[in-house]
Amino acid sequence: AFGVIADIQFADAEDGHDFGGCRRRYYRHSLRLLREAVREWAGESPPINFVLQLGDSIDGQNARRGEAESALQQVLDVLGQLSVPVHHAWGNHELYNFSRARLVHTGLYSRPAGGSDGPPDRECHAYHCSPAPRLRLVVLDSYDTSTLGRDPGSPHYQESLRVLREKNHNDDLNSPQGLKEPHFVAFNGGFSQAQLDWFDEVLKFSDENQEKVIVMAHVPIHPYASNGVCLAWNYEAALSVIHTHRCVVCVLAGHLHDGAYCQDLHGVHHLTLEGLIETPPDSNAFGTVHVYEDKMVLKGRGRIPDRVMHF
Repeated sequence: AFGVIADIQFADAEDGHDFGGCRRRYYRHSLRLLREAVREWAGESPPINFVLQLGDSIDGQNARRGEAESALQQVLDVLGQLSVPVHHAWGNHELYNFSRARLVHTGLYSRPAGGSDGPPDRECHAYHCSPAPRLRLVVLDSYDTSTLGRDPGSPHYQESLRVLREKNHNDDLNSPQGLKEPHFVAFNGGFSQAQLDWFDEVLKFSDENQEKVIVMAHVPIHPYASNGVCLAWNYEAALSVIHTHRCVVCVLAGHLHDGAYCQDLHGVHHLTLEGLIETPPDSNAFGTVHVYEDKMVLKGRGRIPDRVMHF
């Protein structure tokens, strides 16, 4: 069993609204809701084995307020009350607050030290581990190709900007207005070819060893588990790797605060979790997933519905 939560986006700030100005965001309350989640997970029976934090743990406004380090520490202190590992995805809000080089040295860097658990690039926050026999968790970095968190003079940044400008002709690169492919916006990102090649090798190993694989990333990789905008730039390439293998049973993501779900034609479940940040203080948004031989059962709290995913 494991806990799941997405888009905490904590800031020690009054309630605000999303970029469209119409959806309420409860910045300060998100920490209290996280404490509730941690209390519930700690009391689960049977006990949970780990927690997946699907990215955007703190809000981008912390950078402007000079509070990025303290906000992150408050979130990590709450999660640190758990006696089980927490696996972190990196989201756009982490990268509004910190450079990739800095994130490597924070508590959000959950990639194991040393070993060959991830791609050769240490700043690519992708890795895999086996939390139980014949079960593998793969954490993907959906901002490996992105203009966020990179030095504007770096080849990584320049190449990402080229990809983005090729598809997005708006002055505001965060605007999907009038785009044929509206997911090519700066608040999304994609997967480098090096990460996809590594991912393919991991899944090959899992196929050979008859493992079931759970994949997590911040940005959804299936259009039907998305609103068409909150979607990884090269989602087709990631899906192509997954569909070349038999082992992946579920892909978990955040980023889209409304949440979404689909089961694709290959039988893979794509679950995008509702965001904590837009959850009213009298509700919540987290879940516990119980994994069986033939299914995963999500017990949701608050805004997150229960779900049974057979494989």
